[in-house]
Amino acid sequence: MTTNGRTGGGFEVFGTDGVPDHMRGAVVAIGNFDGVHRGHQAVLGHATSIAAERGLPAYALTFEPHPRTLFAPDKPIFRLSPRLAKRRLFQAVGLQGCVEMEFNKELASVEAEAFIVDILCARLAASHVVVGFDFHFGKGRRGSPAMLAETGPRCGFDVTIEQAHGDEGGSVFASSAIRSLLDEGKVEAADEVLGYHWFVTGEVVHGEKRGRELGFPTANIRLAPECGLRHGIYAVLGRFDGRMVPGVASFGRRPQFDNGAPLLEPYFFDFNEDLYGREIDVVLVSLLREEARFDSVAALVEQMHRDCDRARDELAGLALTPIDRFLATTAPGGAA
Repeated sequence: MTTNGRTGGGFEVFGTDGVPDHMRGAVVAIGNFDGVHRGHQAVLGHATSIAAERGLPAYALTFEPHPRTLFAPDKPIFRLSPRLAKRRLFQAVGLQGCVEMEFNKELASVEAEAFIVDILCARLAASHVVVGFDFHFGKGRRGSPAMLAETGPRCGFDVTIEQAHGDEGGSVFASSAIRSLLDEGKVEAADEVLGYHWFVTGEVVHGEKRGRELGFPTANIRLAPECGLRHGIYAVLGRFDGRMVPGVASFGRRPQFDNGAPLLEPYFFDFNEDLYGREIDVVLVSLLREEARFDSVAALVEQMHRDCDRARDELAGLALTPIDRFLATTAPGGAA
């Protein structure tokens, strides 16, 4: 189970065996919520609205690691929002906390009825539960929203089922669709589904210092091996210390030099502070071009200058969402 405690801004994180008295009787939104996209935000927003009306706290019940890690360990999943990012997103949409259940063989074998009675009722004492239309739970995923709605009142809590939300073309907002868009480098389209600009978080590590030698010192970050973002050159924002700093980043294998392991290499404009060892966010804004090998290093440098000019233009008029702005206040190293 997750160690109980507080994060920045009073946001609380608990396991189901340690929910404090002031969180019992809360409104609980349940789901995996990878990405916390606009469909998820509808579920979470409904929970916060009900909680506000009743003068109760609202929190999310979610699962770590992602269930696919257990069921298909040979097929690592591209996480849109790993554990810590998801907590920050929950806080951004107005939740007071989250319960993180360890998704293991024991939990996967719990019958749906026992999940309702033993966890939602006995351990959490939920007064109201909000789920999405496609939420399934319990052994063999036998539990359904309809079953929850039927059983919940008998166990002392009401149930709200949030219907599907999607775009004007009829496509339902889904984490799988966002992964596919990022795999294609269609960051702007992914952001439309997310309702904020997608970001990654990592520690700035030392590299080969090639960027510095070329006049473009970078803050290198190694992303998770399963990251499915398309390799290429991106317009980005660095987010740290409550600031957002514009820049350009390469994500890929550096075909001009070593064709090695994928690395994210952001270069921030008009910035010369030491970020080594720091945790920062890199917000991916748009794909500028594919990564490529040039006839010479000089030709590469010329292209990098063009990339910077284009990135500056694209970032100059960038519209930020309320979630983007909130995340800037909770970014690693920033004010909480």
